[in-house]
Amino acid sequence: MTDTLPRTETAVLDHWINGAPWAGASERTGQVFNPALGTVQKEVRFASREDVGEAVDAASAAWLQWRDASIAKRQGVLFAFRELLNARKEELAEILTAEHGKVLSDARGEIARGMEVVEFACGLGHLTKGAYSENVSTGIDVYTLRQPLGVVGIISPFNFPAMVPLWFFSIALAAGNAVVLKPSEKDPTAANWLAGLLTEAGLPDGVFNVVHGDKEAVDALLEHPDVRAISFVGSTPIAKYVYETATSHGKRVQALGGAKNHMLVLPDADLDLAADAAVNAGFGSAGERCMAISVVLAVDTVADAFVAKVAERMAGLKVGDGTRGCDMGPLITGQHRDKVTSYLDVAGADGASVVVDGRDVEIDGDENGFWLGPTLIDNVPTSSTVYTDEIFGPVLSVVRVEGYEEGLGIINSSRYGNGTAIFTNDGGAARRFQREATVGMIGINVPIPVPVAYHSFGGWKASLFGDAKAYGPHGFEFFTAEKAITSRWLDPSHGGINLGFPQHD
Repeated sequence: MTDTLPRTETAVLDHWINGAPWAGASERTGQVFNPALGTVQKEVRFASREDVGEAVDAASAAWLQWRDASIAKRQGVLFAFRELLNARKEELAEILTAEHGKVLSDARGEIARGMEVVEFACGLGHLTKGAYSENVSTGIDVYTLRQPLGVVGIISPFNFPAMVPLWFFSIALAAGNAVVLKPSEKDPTAANWLAGLLTEAGLPDGVFNVVHGDKEAVDALLEHPDVRAISFVGSTPIAKYVYETATSHGKRVQALGGAKNHMLVLPDADLDLAADAAVNAGFGSAGERCMAISVVLAVDTVADAFVAKVAERMAGLKVGDGTRGCDMGPLITGQHRDKVTSYLDVAGADGASVVVDGRDVEIDGDENGFWLGPTLIDNVPTSSTVYTDEIFGPVLSVVRVEGYEEGLGIINSSRYGNGTAIFTNDGGAARRFQREATVGMIGINVPIPVPVAYHSFGGWKASLFGDAKAYGPHGFEFFTAEKAITSRWLDPSHGGINLGFPQHD
């Protein structure tokens, strides 16, 4: 969206280059809304291709110093950053709520999960250790090193404007790279806030830069010859585009795409636990997360009871302004809210039944906010777009199945493979499920199986493009390149010149 308001009416968020705000040359801007009010609260600059080039040049110049900094120096900066972030996390939570709309408790949770990766990155030194083979041939040793790539680009989504950047740049910086971050233009302020905190923590100017913008800025990062790698989170079509474009320009890429996460509820499951989990995982952050449970596969014999328990719990949810102690906030934009709402009409046309209609919810907030309450749809056919599309909103679909085999078949036939869960008290069924489900992250009586920071996050199939998952060991390997060294140091007593052909002893 381009500038439609007089410049004097709103503040303008600059880029962040070389340790300070920077306006750049481009005159284009976009509007940043408060979703709970439906009003524009600021504008953000949109970088031109030349502006992105300036950021990459700054990162390239600063990288040499950061690359040569000791591991202890890098750790010290990250430790200081972690302490500052922990002390001032409430400021960041308020920024997230104001621009994304998620409730404050959810914003605090996002920050906490991001900080787990910062803490992992603080101890990343142990992963820098290479392998060493002594005397592979007479007097010859071979060993490996892992070294930083150089300048890396990060393109992050609107739904986690703090956590996803923290997932990537913490490890990239710890490994010795310089970073150019392009956050979502819908909620961009968190990126600048984090950049300022890194500068305060002692990160040299230019090692971390932020450029705001739209497709022009993205394409500039994907195509710039001095950007060595791209990390991305977003929808599957854009993840595929990012992967194909960046790899065609010689970059390594980790592009995490969309999802349609299923939760299989077997007859022996604790239905109260399963209903709680479905509500929490389906409607937290207004369903705007790639690990949300959007489909429940309920076995026929317990489906009626399960749906009733979920509907009962939904009735107690409070929807409204995230600063008022509500359970769920608005959606990110009015356009997105309208798109999500359109699926309710599709559900009826496809023969499904809308059990709880989020359009009827009572709001604790401004009537102009981008509201849609939690929505429950039962008897959804797998042929309906309500089932096949990634709706990315507070819509929970129930698909009824005969049993385990049918449920597993539906999960494995999905084009997505991000996360899935099974609710059961049968250890054999759970063990079989974790082995047979063709999904990257599995939950057993856990609805949102996001791994802790020392494992890696990522899906299968159309949910991940590239070979490297996010953070954990995969993250470190992605942001470094392995170098093998073959070394021989002559023994002082080698006996002088010998013109004969070298032989093994």
